[in-house]
Amino acid sequence: MAAMSLCPKFEQAFQILGKRWNGVIIRVLADGPKRFSEIAEPIPQISNKILTERLKELEEHGLVIREVFPETPVRIEYRLSDMGESLTPILDGIQSWADKWMIK
Repeated sequence: MAAMSLCPKFEQAFQILGKRWNGVIIRVLADGPKRFSEIAEPIPQISNKILTERLKELEEHGLVIREVFPETPVRIEYRLSDMGESLTPILDGIQSWADKWMIK
């Protein structure tokens, strides 16, 4: 049997989405724009430091948009980009799979 070669784009996608917390953060943002604390609240196991790192990474990859509102105090919100939004049906599929096959 010949060895299967993986597509580099597939590997890159899984390196981003497979990184701990990234999929969960995207899932939380699928409900709409949120402030940092609103993202952290439903993910109590993640530290603020890691959440900050992951949001920066997701922003660098073009999945999340960080928007600064020049108010007093300054308000910062995170939302999914069009690319991030396009993951929603995929994450819905993973949720359906998890509902069927995951024990917890």
